Amino acid sequence: MSEIRRDGTPFVGYEYKEIPAAGEKAAFYLDCYESFGWTADERAQGGGPASKGGIVLRRERKIMNKMELTRLQRHFEACVDEVKALEKSKTTNATIWAILVGLTGTAFMAGSTFAVVHAPPLWVLSIVLAVPGFAGWALPYFLYKKLAAKRARVVSELMDRKYDEIYEICEQGNKLLS
Repeated sequence: MSEIRRDGTPFVGYEYKEIPAAGEKAAFYLDCYESFGWTADERAQGGGPASKGGIVLRRERKIMNKMELTRLQRHFEACVDEVKALEKSKTTNATIWAILVGLTGTAFMAGSTFAVVHAPPLWVLSIVLAVPGFAGWALPYFLYKKLAAKRARVVSELMDRKYDEIYEICEQGNKLLS
């Protein structure tokens, strides 16, 4: 700490950014952020914020074309958020429909139960209400799978377009760094 540097290297000021990325997305984020002048800070990766699944990046404060790079970076981050929303939308609608069908089946089963416990028991009504009740309990799984697969086909094309846009943005950022 008290040692004085005399090797003649000039001072370089850095700005830092932490991105929450773990797993297979970490390499994607690192590749893309390098197009905007960011590099991984190896010193910060050993502990601290990186242990929580984040990546610490740094870049020179006096980088050329900083305003344009920041604009492109914001556009990139907006595209990544859209990709995340598209990924989430694959199952949202299917989940809602599966839950609604399951609740409807439960309502029919409740009606069937009330018909049986009625004095005198209404056996025919109980059977008539139990059939759609059991169907309402069995169908949600298959309905979910079908709707999720259908939405995944639509979303995959949209995600491919969004990734193409992301790569174009990164290419523009990389040209500005050269």
